Amino acid sequence: MNDKQHTIKAPVTVSGIGLHTGVVSNMTFRPAPINHGHKFQRIDLPGKPTVNVDVDNVVDLSRGTTIEQNGARVNTVEHTLAALVGLQIDNVLIELDGPEPPIMDGSSIEFVKALHEAGLQEQNALRNFFEITQGLSYKDDARGVEIAALPLDDYRVTVMVDYNSPVLGSQHASITDLDQFEKEIAPCRTFVFLHELEMLYKQNLIKGGDLNNAIVIVDRVVQDEELTHLSELLQKKKVEVKEEGILNNTELRFKNEPARHKLLDLLGDLALIGRPIKGQILAARPGHAANIAFAKKVKKMIHEATIKNVPTYDPKKKPVMDINQIAATLPHRYPFLLIDKIIHLDETMVMGVKNITMNEPFFQGHFPGNPVLPGVIQIEAMAQTGGILVLNSVENPEDYWTYFLAIDKCRFKRKVIPGDTIIFRCELLAPIKRGIAKMSGQAFVGGRLVMEAEMSASIVKKDA
Repeated sequence: MNDKQHTIKAPVTVSGIGLHTGVVSNMTFRPAPINHGHKFQRIDLPGKPTVNVDVDNVVDLSRGTTIEQNGARVNTVEHTLAALVGLQIDNVLIELDGPEPPIMDGSSIEFVKALHEAGLQEQNALRNFFEITQGLSYKDDARGVEIAALPLDDYRVTVMVDYNSPVLGSQHASITDLDQFEKEIAPCRTFVFLHELEMLYKQNLIKGGDLNNAIVIVDRVVQDEELTHLSELLQKKKVEVKEEGILNNTELRFKNEPARHKLLDLLGDLALIGRPIKGQILAARPGHAANIAFAKKVKKMIHEATIKNVPTYDPKKKPVMDINQIAATLPHRYPFLLIDKIIHLDETMVMGVKNITMNEPFFQGHFPGNPVLPGVIQIEAMAQTGGILVLNSVENPEDYWTYFLAIDKCRFKRKVIPGDTIIFRCELLAPIKRGIAKMSGQAFVGGRLVMEAEMSASIVKKDA
């Protein structure tokens, strides 16, 4: 999996009819900045309102996932989102001049092709993974649905479907690496049973449905007069059924294409959590309603973890800035350059790491025989971390100084000793104005808060 965030290099547009609304629309993927996430924008509506890809914005699950916000609704988002998840694209604005993304051929492959045409662009920020740290499950006994998430330092998904049908019985599909998505999952098309077709038409759905954008599974004997009725319903000259039970003799792209499409839907629906996931997802007989209910449980888990406000650090990952890059940005040098790595950096937040060793010079005189990291050193290390955030707001940061102006609400919670690794997190409390930045800062060791403070700093041009 990619460690860095990605967007696309250039805008790209796809056009076509919406599956359920039957409305032709143009959908344009546009590059977006770090931490933008996935957002739709209805450019055909007054004010061009945006709709965040968020499970809390789901308003309808009638044969697809529909989201709504700011008076704007977007139908059937799952195939579009699955393409973004499969290609590990974190930040993109999706402009839409109609109510629904084009259904294309009923899969995600045309979106994948378009995004490749635009080109992927790595961004200088780490992805904000949510790691499943304990088992989480969802169950709907009435529908025989079960979905579970288990801890894993990767993203793997397995789906089982069983429709109790002689044509479409039990099937399994898995993805063990997102690099498999493009060839193994993206081409898999949506499907519907023949007995559902007329009901869906009567419910004012699948207005844009056609035999070239969906697989119709025939799970019973069909008389000639019904085939005639279906040809009129689908506005086709003639429809036929082969023995294997696929309407109009459509050939499957994979023997288990329906199960693979259910996996595609699940990937798209789980994108509404709003963060990339590390974990193993196991789903039996999933559908949009179950997918969204499960996604809400994951989001609740994220909320509870966020309340704890504990950042994580994986020393195996490449940092956003190493010590050489830090030294090229800050003026400080040994023994006063006090941070070793920057592991996260965006427009409003920075996280830095300091490894505490007995070789630090201040341990010789600070509590000899009982080495404790001085509080003033913790504050200075936090200020240097915040300095990286402030300098990130200007071009040519090497041309500026940052000066500490004030500190407030400083509290030391626990002592820090040799062998500890401190994670500093500084976040802007307000946008930087006239060169003045105000930040909240926290320091953690082993997942526990050891120090916190509010700081103000000033950016001054060196030749001023």
